[in-house]
Amino acid sequence: MIQATLHQLKVFEATARHSSFTKAAEELYITQPTVSTQIKQLTKAVGLPLFEQIGKRLYLTEAGKELLNTCQEIFDKLDNFEMKIADLKGTKQGRLQLGVITTTKYFIPRILGSFCQQYPGIDIALQVTNHQKLQERMSSNEDDLYILSQLPEDIDLYHQAFLENPLVVVARKDHPLANQKNLPISCLQDEPFIMRESGSGTRQAIQKLLIQNDVSVKVRLELGSNEAIKQAISGGLGISILSKHTLSTESAHGELTILDVEHFPIQRNWYVAHLAGKQLSIIAQAFLSYLLEASQHIPIPDPTKASNTNGVSQLNPPNSLLLTR
Repeated sequence: MIQATLHQLKVFEATARHSSFTKAAEELYITQPTVSTQIKQLTKAVGLPLFEQIGKRLYLTEAGKELLNTCQEIFDKLDNFEMKIADLKGTKQGRLQLGVITTTKYFIPRILGSFCQQYPGIDIALQVTNHQKLQERMSSNEDDLYILSQLPEDIDLYHQAFLENPLVVVARKDHPLANQKNLPISCLQDEPFIMRESGSGTRQAIQKLLIQNDVSVKVRLELGSNEAIKQAISGGLGISILSKHTLSTESAHGELTILDVEHFPIQRNWYVAHLAGKQLSIIAQAFLSYLLEASQHIPIPDPTKASNTNGVSQLNPPNSLLLTR
């Protein structure tokens, strides 16, 4: 059996993840010589080189790659063991790694806030990104759960739909097409459009629909933020297609409106997913159950209707939502 300490494995894992002795030392609050010493001792115990340096880059060897996979399994099991012990003691403690796409910021923070109020011992590591980068995180098994609106075709996932995510055509209220009913999709032909960046699930859904209906639009701007797109629409730079959830902060007296266009809204769903075969931790299971219940109380925003809360829904889950500590 290879004689290696848990500390050596942690040093190795951090070094492999950063491909840098210096960054590993910074993360672990130890010196670079200490990192180097621990790696040398671990290499000696394994009996094969774990890293190779080419130029200024540090690369894992085949033995290093195998050890990294083993380390990740060990750390996952240890984390789950700590959570199970906390659960046996009558508490929920641990860490939840959650990967979400950017549009979820309109409802996920409220759900997380309510969840953490009930379980103050839980730490949340929230990664917010677009669909393309989220798929990269999935491929590397970096998170416990993922929340997204477009499921990848080449990754085996267990998934559940938990909330509707309709995509609508959004324009400024003084747009010539505003207040008209039953507009054909051809009315979008040559309209100046503000699009999300490449890799966005919303953009992929839009392009698919436009191609199917032989409609071409003029892409005036590409922006990586829904809020930036809304500001650009308000500034008269064009129209866009957005998740209806992005309008949660819009009031009936705001500057934006939804156009009544054929084939819209594009009916989509929000999904919560994890890698098939992945054993969820107690914390991940608790959050998954909470999310599925809490999402039933999230309204779909409509800026055309007056709201006493300025379009922002408040999450006040009923007592049945409370999980047993």
